[in-house]
Amino acid sequence: MPWPLGGIGGRPGQELGHALRRVADIAVVAGMVLLVTAGVNLVAAPARAQSAVERLASGGSKPGAKNERLLVEADELVYDNDRNTVSARGNAELHYGPRTLQADRVRYDRGSGRVFAEGNVRLTDETGAVVTGERMELTDDFKTGFIDSLRIQQTAEIKGEPVRTRISAPRAERIGGEQSSFDYATYTACEPCKNHPERPPLWQIKAAKIIHNNETHTISYEDSTLELAGIPVAYLPYFESADPTVKRQTGFLTPRFITSTALGTGVATPFFINLDPSYDLTLSPAFISRQGVLGQAEFRQRLDNGSYNIRLSGISQSTPSAFLPGPLGAADRDFRGSIESRGRFYINDRWRTGWDIVGVTDKWFLDNYRIRNQNITTDYFREAVSTGYLIGQGDRSWFEARGYYFKALSSFDWQKEQPVVAPVIDYDKRIDGPGVLGGEVRFEANVTSLSREATDFQGLPRTGSYLFSPSINGINYPLYETCTTFTRSTCLVRGLGGTDTRLSAQVSWRRTFIDDFGQVITPFAYLRADTFFVNPSLSGYQNQLVNNITTVDDGYSGRVMPAIGLEYRYPFVSDFGALGVHTIEPIAQVIARPSETRIGRLPNEDAQSLVFDDTSLFAWDKFSGYDRVEGGVRANLGGQYSVVTPSGWYANLLFGESIQVAGVNSFRRGDIANVGLDSGLENQLSDFVGRFQLSPNQNISFISRFRLAQNDLSTNRFETGLTARFSPFLPLDTSLFYSYYEAQPLLGFSHRREGITATATYHITPNWFVTGSALVDLTHYLDVRDNFIDAYAAFLSGSSTTAPVYSNPGKFYLTGMSLGGGYQDECTTVSLNYIVSPIATAIGTRERNQTVLLRVELKTLGEADLRQNVSSTTAADGIATVR
Repeated sequence: MPWPLGGIGGRPGQELGHALRRVADIAVVAGMVLLVTAGVNLVAAPARAQSAVERLASGGSKPGAKNERLLVEADELVYDNDRNTVSARGNAELHYGPRTLQADRVRYDRGSGRVFAEGNVRLTDETGAVVTGERMELTDDFKTGFIDSLRIQQTAEIKGEPVRTRISAPRAERIGGEQSSFDYATYTACEPCKNHPERPPLWQIKAAKIIHNNETHTISYEDSTLELAGIPVAYLPYFESADPTVKRQTGFLTPRFITSTALGTGVATPFFINLDPSYDLTLSPAFISRQGVLGQAEFRQRLDNGSYNIRLSGISQSTPSAFLPGPLGAADRDFRGSIESRGRFYINDRWRTGWDIVGVTDKWFLDNYRIRNQNITTDYFREAVSTGYLIGQGDRSWFEARGYYFKALSSFDWQKEQPVVAPVIDYDKRIDGPGVLGGEVRFEANVTSLSREATDFQGLPRTGSYLFSPSINGINYPLYETCTTFTRSTCLVRGLGGTDTRLSAQVSWRRTFIDDFGQVITPFAYLRADTFFVNPSLSGYQNQLVNNITTVDDGYSGRVMPAIGLEYRYPFVSDFGALGVHTIEPIAQVIARPSETRIGRLPNEDAQSLVFDDTSLFAWDKFSGYDRVEGGVRANLGGQYSVVTPSGWYANLLFGESIQVAGVNSFRRGDIANVGLDSGLENQLSDFVGRFQLSPNQNISFISRFRLAQNDLSTNRFETGLTARFSPFLPLDTSLFYSYYEAQPLLGFSHRREGITATATYHITPNWFVTGSALVDLTHYLDVRDNFIDAYAAFLSGSSTTAPVYSNPGKFYLTGMSLGGGYQDECTTVSLNYIVSPIATAIGTRERNQTVLLRVELKTLGEADLRQNVSSTTAADGIATVR
């Protein structure tokens, strides 16, 4: 039966003084609850517990929350005045606020001032931590005590996931209220096996002594051994770690091992310094056998409205000759380094600001020393992006101001061709249409200013007469033009040297009407205005084409583009019950505009990624950015069919084309980047575009997109892919995508591009898995052919004295691949992967970097990665050799 604190029964007729003593006795038992709880949290509270005993004995109220009461529940409550003890027997359970103590028997010896809990003792505190044991013996000052057959279970959060840690020992001692000592103890974060709990966990640490210091929040291990599946694998006479409840603790982090031909063998030993709860410093010296000491330091600080960090890296190289000489590497540099910083700040609930900065002494440093920044891409053309921004967001508005600096990190990139972009300002505001107009009014504005020192250009594939035409397997192939004087038939300008500033503004209106027959009519209109300032005079570098581009306007210029349009949709819907809801929807859109002006006389920086497909068929302006604007009268026609069944089966088919009705076709006249040509929109009747999507259920999705030639329905662009998750029937997740793009010689792509990507993960058991991915280039042999043609041209012109030899690599080329597997559970992650990744070598040819990566993570202890390069070819940009 429960005994509330305010009304403990006792025997009738006892004196009031005896009753008060009994209350004091029960208060000591409550103190025992606080003591053992303190043992779990490693936070002593002796002063509070002693005060509670004194005040309750004198008839006072219990300190703490007013609503907290000590409740004792047991089969029997016994007072033994002869032995001066109080006992709770039989399923004793004590509740004190959020804490609960359970035992077969609880006894307090008033003479010795000791509290005993015996038999299946179990304590749960407010954090959910559980301490179990066969016997607990504690003093009433809550500073010293013993626990037999101890087992502690505590829940901590690691990387956002709850992890339960366990310490067990035949005997534990709490000393002075500040630390707990466990003799011949084990520590693990693994759950016991459900079917065979007697088996050892996947990993555990056995130590002659484990000491948990409550004041420093550390756990030290003496004479310890790391066991995997009960097998000793590592011995450490002494080591120390933060307890799982601590997220920040000064000390060494998991070391990182380094092995590389250019760097040698070494180890990085990060040391974390907890300077303050809001800021810290991590020092990570790496001792490398061939190059010396690589120093790294990272400072982080969290403020009331955000956070920032700064990371510095640097080394004075012992063996610079391990790298290629300039301009292909940094062999001429002794000191190399980098600085990185990131900041994120919230000004208020609508405005935020921040930055990402990457600065390096040379373009190869980050890659050579394997220093990874999340703003660095890892494809063939790598670059580091530095940016600063200010963003504001309202209920129906958006403001963003940014600046960009692009640092090229590949040997064949020329930094002077990279633009500095500042500022880029975007503003977007939507409001309800006024009065009878109704609908929605949208205002958009953009300001972009950029500058580059040198023009980025390339020659187009030669389509006319050839200086020579090398024969490969009996087939003649064209050469690329050499750009010395700009003409649209020979040269392609990706980026104009000098300064380019543009101000654009557009106001638009649209409103949708649905009549009684279900017809959807959407009239719309917009007005666009652009102002340009172009100054190409900054270019003065040798062989720079910009001085010959006389067709580009110099100074101030502008254009205005008004438009009105109407979109019509008429969905026919039929419900066939179990066969689903079927919808057929014809779509027509007409946009009337004047012709685009100044085509080719203005730079094009942000509108080069023109892709005509199902997603852009009904776009008002099919150009991707502000530097180009679509003009002329155009009709976009199409239709779609869809079906949705009650079982979740979904299918959709869309097909359509775009027609230039009147005016100048913006896509027929290319600009200095030839955007619009070879796009499928350059003729009066565009190519046909379509989409087919099928999802039998929520786990399987199939989609295809295509663009077919108007005249013969040949394929100009085709993308298809499947993603599937077969669980619970089959524990397999997979995806497969195929892409095909026809040659676009006017855009610099002399041959078709074709490839396959595939990924799959199979869960052998809930814990064991295998995974793999592949990137197959089906037109790599055409790249080899073009490289051979370039080398052959250099040989014939006399700039090279070595005649190239053509070697056919075959049609299927495995550009990238990964294959591996691993084990993962609540306490351990182990994975082993073999990775083949594409890299851009110093001479610009494609190579593959082959790496074996082993990753081991023991949660609450740390993780370690071991990466070994197994390539027999060039391993990275700027490295001289790999043996």
